[in-house]
Amino acid sequence: MLVRQAAALLAAPGEDSFRLSELAAKLASSPGQLRRAFHRVAGLSPKDFEQALRLSRLKRMLRDGSTITDALYACGYGSSSRLYEKTNAHLGMTPASYRKGGEGMKIGFTIGQTTLGKVLVASTERGISAVYLGESERSLVGALQDEYPRAEIVRAGGNEGWLNEILQRVEGNAPNMDLPLDVQATAFQRRVWNELQKIPRGSTKTYTQVARALGKPRSVRAVARACATNPVSIVVPCHRVIRTDGTLAGYRWGLQRKEKLLEREGASRQETNRAASLP
Repeated sequence: MLVRQAAALLAAPGEDSFRLSELAAKLASSPGQLRRAFHRVAGLSPKDFEQALRLSRLKRMLRDGSTITDALYACGYGSSSRLYEKTNAHLGMTPASYRKGGEGMKIGFTIGQTTLGKVLVASTERGISAVYLGESERSLVGALQDEYPRAEIVRAGGNEGWLNEILQRVEGNAPNMDLPLDVQATAFQRRVWNELQKIPRGSTKTYTQVARALGKPRSVRAVARACATNPVSIVVPCHRVIRTDGTLAGYRWGLQRKEKLLEREGASRQETNRAASLP
């Protein structure tokens, strides 16, 4: 109830910032109590939750054809400089570019070969925006172009390190480096993807278990949709989520690849554990 009331206040147009103490006072609560409630229910701080709400509303208005100026003030950013400061890191492009299908945005991609087919890794200057698996380079590049029809999409040579890391993960090996992400997400998608990254290599969770971990036991279908719309497979390991009965389902890149990824991760983890136990 406390988080629901706070969310209603945060969703209302207003200033482009707020004081946690003021929000807590309006709800007859304390800053600490409010912060803990948000982390427990939403998995985000009140500030992050507010920004996610504004970003979601901004994206919806831009998609529906609103002007940048109208969206700016309707979402409570207060000024154009504040709008661009707050949204660029999440949109991966300027709000104007997002409204125009990625126009003005530059995406570089690299394609590598794995034992499960080809992998495309695409990124902006901020981080990885897409990881696609498939048989055909043409289809992978086409999928990226469909996502950002007006962006400048070019083959790039600057992210081989990220590609090599992902190639190693495809083979089931443990991560060697953190990979920065630059993806668009709703607050709920972000929570789901964060939860997926907590699943250990060689382990799985069911969609129901993920929903319960989020404190949303009735959101199993929403969790499944968030997995299906994950644009950075392998980095966000949606292949580690299975049905309650243990069967595999819902993998964009094919159930056979999902099965192979799980087999490899399980075998690699067992090998690592055996090596660690040797005197």
